[in-house]
Amino acid sequence: MPWDIIKFNDDPRHWASRLLSNPNKRDLMSWFFGTWKIPVGDTTTNQVDQAISVGFSHIDTAQAYRNEAEAGQAIAESGLSRSDIFITTKYSGLDGLDIETSIKNSLKNLGVAYIDLYLIHHPRLATPDIPTAWRQMEGLKEAGLVKSIGISNFQIEHVESLLASAKIPPAVNQILLHPYVYEKTLPLLKYSAEKGITIEAYSPLIPVTTLPGGPVDKPVKAAAKRLGATEDQILLAWAKAKGAVVLTSSSKKSRLEGYIKAGDLVLTDEEIEAIDKAGAKGQRIFTARTVVRRVAAALFLGAIGLGICSYLGIDVL
Repeated sequence: MPWDIIKFNDDPRHWASRLLSNPNKRDLMSWFFGTWKIPVGDTTTNQVDQAISVGFSHIDTAQAYRNEAEAGQAIAESGLSRSDIFITTKYSGLDGLDIETSIKNSLKNLGVAYIDLYLIHHPRLATPDIPTAWRQMEGLKEAGLVKSIGISNFQIEHVESLLASAKIPPAVNQILLHPYVYEKTLPLLKYSAEKGITIEAYSPLIPVTTLPGGPVDKPVKAAAKRLGATEDQILLAWAKAKGAVVLTSSSKKSRLEGYIKAGDLVLTDEEIEAIDKAGAKGQRIFTARTVVRRVAAALFLGAIGLGICSYLGIDVL
């Protein structure tokens, strides 16, 4: 099953027009290339150019990444028409600027007349409050500066606050999603599905890139062996199976090509369940380790404090 087209809840006409103008791009929306952590400068331009060359038509950036201009340069040099590329950027509160000013800066940096998807990068950036900030986002859409609006890193309570007065619902919520956080994220996933909010998953490869050796390794390796795939492809297929739009990145062309092919992989229900269970087990292990480290650090600092007090002749017992 290939990567699918995802239709947003806030403006289906936008997607209908994109489909009519580009009927062969079945991968237009459900996977995209992210620019977070890419060094600013020519590296960003080169990597975005490479991603476009292998078939990525959706580029994700943010004001906080400080690489919008470089991403925009790669997009301009690609030769693609504006309707053939999908651009996401985010309001990050950069330099203390407000939403209206920030979008104008992003448009200038990216060299485009409109943004396809504009997100509030984090709920703490929604000032003075979430309803007020969201009204400003709706104003950008009404003005034609953005086609769709959404959020990032919002939890259920934040979304509830937004929806209480919203005229336009958020099209997406871009969140951290991988097997080790799936269990605790499940309520948000179910809530989002009920509200018609698409989930975009960032950092889906953490189990193999940052936390290798955990419980998820075994079921992922087994699925990879059955399908003749790589472990990172299995994790992307897992995220897709959860109904998420997948955000990924790499400096290596071969890996990007592999990520595209991951859309054809179909995991069995048993494989998905095994990864889910291993992720839940890993979450408990990693949480316990974090608690132990924090307790150890507190005890260590406490011992230092007692030592200093003893040295100074201060009786604290």
